[in-house]
Amino acid sequence: MSKKRLFDDPCGIARALNAVGERWALLVVRELVFGPKRYSDLHRGLPQMSQNVLAQRLRELEADGLVRRRRLGPPASAAVYELTERGQELEPVLRALAHWGSRAPLPEDGAAELSVDALLFALRATFDPALAGELSLRCQLDVAGDRFRITVAGGRLELDRGEHAEPDAWLTVPEAATLRDLVFAGAALHDAVERADTEVAGDTARLAALLRCFPAAVRYPAPQDPGPPDPGPPDPVSPGLGSPNAELPDPAVSAGSRRG
Repeated sequence: MSKKRLFDDPCGIARALNAVGERWALLVVRELVFGPKRYSDLHRGLPQMSQNVLAQRLRELEADGLVRRRRLGPPASAAVYELTERGQELEPVLRALAHWGSRAPLPEDGAAELSVDALLFALRATFDPALAGELSLRCQLDVAGDRFRITVAGGRLELDRGEHAEPDAWLTVPEAATLRDLVFAGAALHDAVERADTEVAGDTARLAALLRCFPAAVRYPAPQDPGPPDPGPPDPVSPGLGSPNAELPDPAVSAGSRRG
């Protein structure tokens, strides 16, 4: 088992990264935001992650007090992982990070699909109160048998696992990809219903309005090659690299010089 890498820096950001900066760590936390999960369910939500790495990240998150493992009572008699109170404090951090990251370019191959929890968390992160306006709605959402309740009122969205006692509308989709297309790709609700893989009931007009509360992300342009840098005028004084005030060579400049 590889040793966890730590930042030797007293900054709060560095100390936070000491807890969640390893690869996959924050995505494990994301998968637990909506409630406890068994190990197999966690791996199902993160299929690109090896089981060994998942086990290691869970051990590290437990050691840092962000995740705990507990055993359910009968008749389930299964072990689940859940966020501690300290782990739950990461939810607004994840939401801000997800909102910022939603504007980054998608992978070109687009091979991996969002898990159900990842997609529902994206709804939390990208909900736009300006698009919601005066919308008021209680929606019961079923994604591949996983049930969520959505409440929109006063320009705010609440979304968690569970069932509404008296929803205004129901939406049932067979998989996360169908909901993703309805919300983020502009797919028409009536077209999905006609394909017989999506079911709706109740106030479909307000349901359609809900699906329009999540704008397509504004994407940053892909990074451009800046070309060789301008070397500028020569520095008349070059302190030795052993000096405490020495200026280290810029590797990008060095690479540009080699290309020239």
